[in-house]
Amino acid sequence: MPSGNHDARPDGTAVSLLVVHGISLPPGEFGGDAIERLFCNTLDCSEHPWFERLRNLRVSAHLLIRRDGQLVQFVSLLDRAWHAGRSCFDGRAECNDFGIGIELEGTDDTPYTEAQYDCLIPLTRGIMQSFPGITPDRVVGHCDIAPERKTDPGPAFDWQRLRQGVEHAAEERG
Repeated sequence: MPSGNHDARPDGTAVSLLVVHGISLPPGEFGGDAIERLFCNTLDCSEHPWFERLRNLRVSAHLLIRRDGQLVQFVSLLDRAWHAGRSCFDGRAECNDFGIGIELEGTDDTPYTEAQYDCLIPLTRGIMQSFPGITPDRVVGHCDIAPERKTDPGPAFDWQRLRQGVEHAAEERG
């Protein structure tokens, strides 16, 4: 599902970060197509009072994993999606320049589903194999790169499960 909310990465910039996000629209509600419409600039902000704060917002992610494990791609992994906002990792600002963003449909306090982890773990492993600059310590949450603004994917996200799954991929890479 192509999003126009992307552009080219700066010349010579290697992908070296994977950012895990959590999103639900409206907050706490799952299903529907509001996330897709937000990322594709077709969300009618008048259809829900909470959406008004999203008016004129232009954001996207590379990928979305729905509650049922369905994977939706919005932006090529080679391009810069607009998912991180003002952010910093390892002393380097503007994480969109060198990061890949994966949104999980969910909230900080609602456990993510088995189907989401069943999609996320092999997806992350495949991305790490394709982009050698992404090592296990460079798979982080939105909360890690913008802690003053963001809390996602939140305490309900099982970091240990993801880390165990991706460490195996790192070992395979050598």
